Amino acid sequence: MGQVNDSPIYIAGVAETPLGEVHDQTELSMVALAAREALDEAGMTLKDVDGIFVNYMGEEGSVQVAEYLGIQPRYADSSDLGGAAFEAFVHHAMNAVSNGRCEVALICYASRQRTRRSRSMAPRGDDDSLTAQFQGAYGLPSPIGHYAMIAARHMHQYGTTSEQLAEIAVAARKWAQKNPKAWKQDPLTIEDVLNSRMISTPLHRDDCCLVTDGGGAIIVTTQERARNAAKKAIRVLGAGESHTHWHISQMPDLTVSAGQVSGREAFGQAGITPADVDVLVPYDSFTITVLMALEDLGFCAKGEGGAFVEGGRLAPGGSLPAMTMGGGLSYNHPGALGLLLLVEAVRQLRWEADGRQIEDAEIAVAHGVGGVFSTSGTVVLARD
Repeated sequence: MGQVNDSPIYIAGVAETPLGEVHDQTELSMVALAAREALDEAGMTLKDVDGIFVNYMGEEGSVQVAEYLGIQPRYADSSDLGGAAFEAFVHHAMNAVSNGRCEVALICYASRQRTRRSRSMAPRGDDDSLTAQFQGAYGLPSPIGHYAMIAARHMHQYGTTSEQLAEIAVAARKWAQKNPKAWKQDPLTIEDVLNSRMISTPLHRDDCCLVTDGGGAIIVTTQERARNAAKKAIRVLGAGESHTHWHISQMPDLTVSAGQVSGREAFGQAGITPADVDVLVPYDSFTITVLMALEDLGFCAKGEGGAFVEGGRLAPGGSLPAMTMGGGLSYNHPGALGLLLLVEAVRQLRWEADGRQIEDAEIAVAHGVGGVFSTSGTVVLARD
């Protein structure tokens, strides 16, 4: 288990890139816009950045992004943990900053998967990966088929229902209706979810995340540097990461994710329990992703996630506010949502989330998931 950090580490600035459909920017220019905005919040400029963390931008890794921004870092990281990379990057940045390897870490990402029409569920014809050879050949669409299989197993093993999964989609939409930036804001009911087109049994269309453009940037730095921030800096109490497999056939247990380890590490380092969390910002690529996170992070026992989400527990007015910006299901999902989870968690703890603000929020958890439930990263944040 991680050790308590004696030198407090802070997120001093956050920003979204342009969201939704982005036709007048490249991924690199989107990152530049978000980086400058996040640095403005931190009271810094690009000249202050000496650490850079980039993932999942196609050919654009830390080298290409740093070149575009004019940064020569002392510390760079392009670890590929998919949607969980950004929570893992906070973990890596904590260690790098604490050990003097850098002072100002920029974590950034952007995607135009919607306007590029680059999202596909089928392997390429020239793909010689193990996934294409041994899984795609049998018609399992990726990634939805993998998550559908996980959902089906959870239903079989624990009696989870489609109605319970629909509760998660409805909660996300209710939060999205409070966020002007959310892609979908029209009303959504449990019946609407159940009546939406079946995409991969048992997951309906409204159990699945959006396909949009978007991204963001966050600044991780020392307590001393954070004192100059233009907005309130938020302390990183703990972080953890883990992964269990890449191919779904190698997942040790279809009902248990790597979040059990990343959550244990992050909560242990932070010295908190699930009962201390005021806001949960989980990765919601699919409704089953949220339900599994609730169990694996300890908000409820394994197998009890379905009952736990009933009655609007995650929705506005519920006892565990979650997906408060509308999540990947209704707000934005640009291929990798993990960075935007951190942006929302910070805004909630700054008390600047406007109509969706959780009153007196002091502790927030961002929980990223990547691959086919392959990777997990968990970050605990606190308002000093």
